Amino acid sequence: MNTIDVYQFFKNHPAFNKLVGDDYLFVEYKCPINSEQFKLWSESDFISYVISGKKDWTSLHQKISTNEGEAVYIRKGVYNTKQYFEVDYCVMLFFVTDDFIRRFMNEFSTPKIELQNSYPQIFEIDVDDTLTSLFMTVFNYFKQGGNIPKDLVELKFKELFYNIALNPANKSIASFFQSLQNKEKANLDYIMMKNFHSDLTIEEYAKLSGRSLSSFKRDFKEYFKETPRKWINNMRLEYAKTLLENSQLNINEICYESGFKNSSHFNTAFKEKYKLPPRQFKTQVS
Repeated sequence: MNTIDVYQFFKNHPAFNKLVGDDYLFVEYKCPINSEQFKLWSESDFISYVISGKKDWTSLHQKISTNEGEAVYIRKGVYNTKQYFEVDYCVMLFFVTDDFIRRFMNEFSTPKIELQNSYPQIFEIDVDDTLTSLFMTVFNYFKQGGNIPKDLVELKFKELFYNIALNPANKSIASFFQSLQNKEKANLDYIMMKNFHSDLTIEEYAKLSGRSLSSFKRDFKEYFKETPRKWINNMRLEYAKTLLENSQLNINEICYESGFKNSSHFNTAFKEKYKLPPRQFKTQVS
């Protein structure tokens, strides 16, 4: 199962209805019947609003189901998804850069928003009648076809964010938006600890962190005191060891969940670190 760069996939694929700006991307997506489960990563945060159907979103420490009329705010990172086919699935995705959010918050007139110590990878959005109306207005733009003025699209996007940020039920999301104003670069510790188990390349991790490859390697070595490749390999092995000790997954499933692309490499690396191949290790701890 390959990990899909979902932002680039939608941006470059000609088959989808979409509206593209400098710092945002709107997409209408109808899930094909053969895409029940897949793994994806995104270099940008995005909102997913379900028009019909149901989907599960799973990160390293969260699992959230979304149904018709519900929305989630998903931070940049890697996710597993599961699709249900009792009802046709149709969703709108709103990708947005950190720069867009910073500009929005600079324009946003509100009393000071209290920052939190930590934030989840996936926020559940409280969808009131006004927000539903805004979502459906954008959906109708897709149905009209033709070129929609960028200024109008950006205005509608800001309306969405105003509605979310002003709703007291979404104060955690508003706090997260506020927290982005003080950061020029994504937090490496957060990015890596949430996504080390994903089978991304070093170049893709750099992109996920909003850095060039050279800047990523330099910042990484400064923060973690070792190279990205060595740190990632060690974290994946430690995670695999935990799964072997505490889960009912088989060896191939643990190999995949830990971020290794093939079982041969996994077996060799695990034996080198823990002196036993994974299968023998699992037998001993069972």
